[in-house]
Amino acid sequence: MTTTNQVNQDDINKAVWAACDTFRGVISADTYKDFILTMLFLKYISDVYKDEYNKLVTQYGDNPELIHAMMSKQRFVLPEGASFWDLYEKRYEAGNGERIDKALHAIEEANGSKLKNVFQDISFNTDRLGQEKQKNDLLRHLLEDFGKDILDLSSERVGSLDIIGNAYEYLIKHFAAGSGATAGEYYTPPEVSTLLATLLEPVEGDQICDPCTGSGSLLLKCGAMVRKNSGSKKYALFGQEAIGSTWALAKMNMFLHGEDNHRIEWGDTIRNPLLKEKDGNGLLHFDVVTANPPFSLDKWGHDDASNDPYGRFRRGIPPKTKGDYAFISHMIETLKPETGRMGVVVPHGVLFRASSEGKIRQQLIEENLLDTVIGLPEKLFFGTGIPAAILIFKKHKTDNSVLFIDASREFKSGKNQNQLTDENIQKIIDTYKARESVDKYAYLASFDEIKENDFNLNIPRYVDTFEEEAEIDLVAVRTERVQLKNELQTLETEMEGYLKELGYGA
Repeated sequence: MTTTNQVNQDDINKAVWAACDTFRGVISADTYKDFILTMLFLKYISDVYKDEYNKLVTQYGDNPELIHAMMSKQRFVLPEGASFWDLYEKRYEAGNGERIDKALHAIEEANGSKLKNVFQDISFNTDRLGQEKQKNDLLRHLLEDFGKDILDLSSERVGSLDIIGNAYEYLIKHFAAGSGATAGEYYTPPEVSTLLATLLEPVEGDQICDPCTGSGSLLLKCGAMVRKNSGSKKYALFGQEAIGSTWALAKMNMFLHGEDNHRIEWGDTIRNPLLKEKDGNGLLHFDVVTANPPFSLDKWGHDDASNDPYGRFRRGIPPKTKGDYAFISHMIETLKPETGRMGVVVPHGVLFRASSEGKIRQQLIEENLLDTVIGLPEKLFFGTGIPAAILIFKKHKTDNSVLFIDASREFKSGKNQNQLTDENIQKIIDTYKARESVDKYAYLASFDEIKENDFNLNIPRYVDTFEEEAEIDLVAVRTERVQLKNELQTLETEMEGYLKELGYGA
């Protein structure tokens, strides 16, 4: 019997993480994360659908046509035979993988553009789960894990939709922590997302874009920031993601957070930007653009950049093996001329590398687009230990200076991963808003000072964090040395006396 007690976040998180035990030691987390996250999505929409259906049956049990008509107006349409519970009932029969895939594709079809292609890169009927019998057993266990009472995700039991969204984010974070180098492809640590969303201050009516969407957590943070600051849900989220299975995670993540006003495209942002004007010619423009692009991406699309139809590389073409400025150039080009503001996470090389990158950087500064440079601690990001920086650009600045903040030394240390605490984040935000120099932490540099430095933005050139060592008093050191020498002499004499008493004397 299913309990109707309100569930708490910790219980849901633990239950979904425990479901991973079915796969641990059999296949890699990189592979099974898609199965777990997709099953959570299917279970949630199935439970909500079942919940709504039962309520309508109680109310209009004698009118099946009316019930059917009302169910078709739900956020999701769940076709006959495609719910989690249909799959659960047949879990002991052969063909679990094929059945799950068919159900997902039926859900895709029934929900039109809302879920178009979301499951096409995710197949449960794969040899990666082993031979047919092993695969069938694994998927039966998975269905049983999600069929437990603790994972009853009906509306009355879950209450706030945030609980489901949070469980999804919890899983993504744990997968990222365990998957090393690939984690950066889909996950930005929540503290960094919070920092970016706070700095960019998205407001009611804003159009917000992440051209490297990953699993969508940064966009979701920006949406939450609008609701927090204005109490309004009037905003739109846009994004593009190159990896099919990651794009699918982002789409599911949006729905599980109740973010229906979104448009996330699947494709390569640099080679084939898909967020375009209705006529298909120009790029869409946004109030807020923010991203954590892949660091120094090799093979980013250099060969076609000189003929870019959108003029994104008019300041210069980034080097063939480092795509950082390709993403920056794209993002700058998609800012609205009046309200546009942008925050991007970059490796430190972006601040000082010369050649074509130096020329692009110089032009961005000469156009007075760069507002703030924030140095972050090392080991914040999954998959890389290197320290990163945040660059804030604005279309309309009130001065021509650049604020440098060195936040690299203030963090909570962890075994494999460092973390920004709430206090660390607040200090960055307060310093950013005050826009003044702070001894050993921040420096407001004029355009002329940056020009004198050949447009090199390396943070130590501007923020002096050197701590002077206390002067050594040589006289005191000599006195102490003489004193220790005398004490040693006394001890030697005493030791000699003891040895003589014991008959060891010469």
